[in-house]
Amino acid sequence: ALMFKGRRLLIATKHGKEQVLAPLLEEALGVSCFTHGGFDTDTLGTFSGELARTLDPVSAAREKCLRAAKAAGCDLVVGSEGSFGPHPLMPFVACDEEILLFLDLKNNLEIITRELSAATNFAAAELEDEQELERFAQAAGFPEHALILRKSPQDILDMRKGIRDAEELRQHFRLLKANYGKAYLETDMRAHCNPSRMSVIRQAGVQLIGKIQSCCPACAYPGFDVVEVRRGLECGLCGEPTRSALCHVYRCKNCGMVREEMYPNGKMQEDPMYCDVCNP
Repeated sequence: ALMFKGRRLLIATKHGKEQVLAPLLEEALGVSCFTHGGFDTDTLGTFSGELARTLDPVSAAREKCLRAAKAAGCDLVVGSEGSFGPHPLMPFVACDEEILLFLDLKNNLEIITRELSAATNFAAAELEDEQELERFAQAAGFPEHALILRKSPQDILDMRKGIRDAEELRQHFRLLKANYGKAYLETDMRAHCNPSRMSVIRQAGVQLIGKIQSCCPACAYPGFDVVEVRRGLECGLCGEPTRSALCHVYRCKNCGMVREEMYPNGKMQEDPMYCDVCNP
């Protein structure tokens, strides 16, 4: 995409996301990436609850981009927003959803991508003894992955974030236990404290580049992307429509050209195991 070549691209982060995103974006788009301290992304909310997050993740990423671009006096920006919780298909598995939003204010272009991954250490627990503390830390990938200790889930009293040292972890746990009889331990989900999250952000970056480089066949505008998924791929056994994708509809944000791609997953019939008639 020639419209980005040689331009400066702001990465709206204060948690080191440029480490994984900048090399990808610079190589693919010919931009030069930078960060800027003029806007604190934490003012839109924090994982650890000092400031409630009021916007949905896409709106938060957009707001982050707009405010950061304004503070840096820049018209090309990328921002990300992560959220953590149960996996939509596997409720007992934690997942990390990373949203990346790319904004070109000069060309009125917005491209969004989402990466959903079960490769996360997201967890929290109330603890009463040091054996539990050790077990949790080990399972969470400590000390590469940092931890947060505090009195209780919503309490920011005596909270310590970004703990990466075993002695500091023990000492702070003892202090909380002495004062409150227990402690609340959780994984620190800020990107610079969480290598698992960084790798999901990197995967989202690869996806984002794919979307940016997908150009409209008519006007060559970037971000030619799926706007609708039509379901109803027929079952290979009974022939009834299933919930699987039959067609992807692409639309250009610039000239409005529409293209339909039949059988987007490369198969013309669905396996009966995904059919609600054959396998209710």
